[in-house]
Amino acid sequence: MIQRTNGSETQPCAPQKSLDITTLQHFTLSLHPMSQYSTMLPLIMYDIVSNLPGNHFSPNPAKTRFVLSYKNLPFVTLWVEYSDIPIATKAIGAKPNKRRDGSEVYTVPVLSDPNTGALITDSLEIASYLDKTYPEKPIFPNSSEPLIRAFEPAYLSLLQHAIKFIFVRATEILSPASVKFFIKARTVDVPLPWDVNPDADWELLEKGHNTVYEWYQKTDGKWIMGDTFSYADIIVASWLLSYKRVLKADEWLRVSSWNGGKWTQVLADVEKECTLS
Repeated sequence: MIQRTNGSETQPCAPQKSLDITTLQHFTLSLHPMSQYSTMLPLIMYDIVSNLPGNHFSPNPAKTRFVLSYKNLPFVTLWVEYSDIPIATKAIGAKPNKRRDGSEVYTVPVLSDPNTGALITDSLEIASYLDKTYPEKPIFPNSSEPLIRAFEPAYLSLLQHAIKFIFVRATEILSPASVKFFIKARTVDVPLPWDVNPDADWELLEKGHNTVYEWYQKTDGKWIMGDTFSYADIIVASWLLSYKRVLKADEWLRVSSWNGGKWTQVLADVEKECTLS
């Protein structure tokens, strides 16, 4: 099932090849009235529905949402059941991504831009497209895209061994059909069981954040690039937002306590920078 935001409600709608302006009028738009882009057609972003208030929880769509908001671009969100991602993305002609073993996998976010006809899969490629197409307020400043492309896998390598208990929490916020599909999809890269040694996983996650904290300490400002905000900070904040959304309250407090409260501050700073606070 695909869902769309409509006023304060969430309603089902069928997968579509395209959305015309008549349809878009029934969406609740993320729109900045003073933006130079306020007269353009809203971009369409696909994200995963959950039982959390506001739905969003996944870090990769969060990256796209941060970028769109930072650039003051109008957009709508189509909410997709995790189990329906292949159906929904194939229906609009989106390309699959590649797993490490070379197999294909359909993922979100997917971004459709009715202003250019572009259809982009993968959060990093979406960010690159948006920065080239809408260059005001760059997220890859000073020709930093190659370096940030190297930053992301380096950052994720510090988290991957501790991701299992995040997966466990994710299964608690999805529909039964989506939980089954989620487990099948994720065990390709992270075999079950996911909850054998959570204490060790927590130690690894804290250790990883200690390393990232050292990276931040080497800059002259509050961002990875010193006083210059970039997509690198969005990457970090998107994972922090996912933790905040899926972890239990005491677990998020645990993350919040690390490195003198650095991670709650990073998330708050990025949300403010992207006008999402």
